[in-house]
Amino acid sequence: MDYKKVKTETTTVTRKKSDFYNKTGNIYESVAILSKRTNQISLEMKEELDRKISEFATPSDNLEEIFENREQIEIARYYERLSKATLIAIHEFLNDEIYFRNPEKVIKDNVER
Repeated sequence: MDYKKVKTETTTVTRKKSDFYNKTGNIYESVAILSKRTNQISLEMKEELDRKISEFATPSDNLEEIFENREQIEIARYYERLSKATLIAIHEFLNDEIYFRNPEKVIKDNVER
């Protein structure tokens, strides 16, 4: 998914608990889903940022010679302005863009039948 194109809030917003509860029937399960998705998103964004910054890196053997690279600074600023991973995960969750399942519920449903 292209996180740069996701239109979500850039700050925290007060939300209704029922929106999260109604998706899974358990608020704690919803928070666990959001947590896992947030970690996935932040890892993908970090890997992409590291890849882009490494393109402009200059190999230097001397630790005292640290040069500020304008391109690296601009890329870092751009990623800082993007929506945070938590806000993207909440947006995806509330818009039914996340696939999740609870194996324990699947087992219980199969046993009851």
